[in-house]
Amino acid sequence: MQARALSVTDLNEYVRRSLAADPMLQDLTLRGEISNFKRQTSGHLYFSLKDENSRVACVMFRQYAQMLRFHPQDGMMVLLSGSVGLYTASGNYQFYGQAMQKDGVGVLFERFLALKDKLQKEGLFDAARKKPLPLLPRAVGVVTSSTGAVISDILTVVRRRFDNMPVILRPSLVQGEGAADDLRTGLLEIAAQDCVDVIIIGRGGGSLEDLWAFNDEALVRAIAGCEKPVISAVGHETDVTLADFASDMRAPTPSAAAELAVPLKKDLNERVGAALKSLYINLQQQAGQKASLMNEVIGRLQNCNPAQRIHLAMSQHGALNSRLGAAATMGVQRISAAADSVLSRLKYAGPTLTLERGYTIALSGGHPVIRAKDAPEEMSLVFLDGRVLVKKLKATIYEKERQI
Repeated sequence: MQARALSVTDLNEYVRRSLAADPMLQDLTLRGEISNFKRQTSGHLYFSLKDENSRVACVMFRQYAQMLRFHPQDGMMVLLSGSVGLYTASGNYQFYGQAMQKDGVGVLFERFLALKDKLQKEGLFDAARKKPLPLLPRAVGVVTSSTGAVISDILTVVRRRFDNMPVILRPSLVQGEGAADDLRTGLLEIAAQDCVDVIIIGRGGGSLEDLWAFNDEALVRAIAGCEKPVISAVGHETDVTLADFASDMRAPTPSAAAELAVPLKKDLNERVGAALKSLYINLQQQAGQKASLMNEVIGRLQNCNPAQRIHLAMSQHGALNSRLGAAATMGVQRISAAADSVLSRLKYAGPTLTLERGYTIALSGGHPVIRAKDAPEEMSLVFLDGRVLVKKLKATIYEKERQI
């Protein structure tokens, strides 16, 4: 016999009535942490309640929501009273809340907010305090549990990205009594390792109570004051602790923290190769420019070389000396010729030739006596070979005969 076919609506409606008729699913109180909280303009509240392993969709309609004495927020631990039902349009079951109160851990969330506000006002979370992550750390320090999945995930990613990168683990408690002190001591110890250039601190996901060690004030201050950059990897992406605010970088998962801390060796090698190539090209260009400049300077120095200038001056001096010698010789020759000409003229114009012909010259007081009437009582007669002093006995004057 073939079973009767049902429509989807019929099936969802049947399940809804079945859930509503089950007394075990009515008047329940759930304990959980609020996440994905949304308040609609209609006044209805939509959110999820979660614990370490599961979550359930919840809704609180306006008539119940307006009776709340506090404002629900993500991360709050609450006690939600109501019943289980099915939303037939989507076929999803959800918890319909009618009353809500803070759970004991909700007090922790209030402490979380109060401490966060205090440290934020002190400037402990300011971006200016954040330290940059190193491009290539010498070693990565990790503070977490030695048995959890966190260290395994970190090692897997590090080996894949940079196979010979040293990873130094400082095992620590991450939950429960003494965990905060152990985490802080571990952070200080790993930071004291000289080879460690970046530190990852974290654990896996959990409730606010499970993660509370990472909200410890002393630990948060130690993270903010650490001389080396710290990456927080606490819980899942939706989990938030004060360690995330104080750290220099927050990673949504431990694997993401390892990716932030360690570069890809392949990419780094490519960057180094490109930088070396660029450097080589720049050096070649600069060497060519410097060689051209050096040749120019050498040429200018050669032009200014004292030896070359002295050689040029000596050459010019030799040429000038030759010209001066030739000019002097020509000048002496011209002067000698002029002197010979003058002497010749003087010889012919002078008394020597006259004396050679037998004539004498009468001088008185160094002046020639050319007329008998002017002859003094004493005078000297100049002959060709000397002078004779004479006295006048008698002067006879003859008239010149005029020739017609």
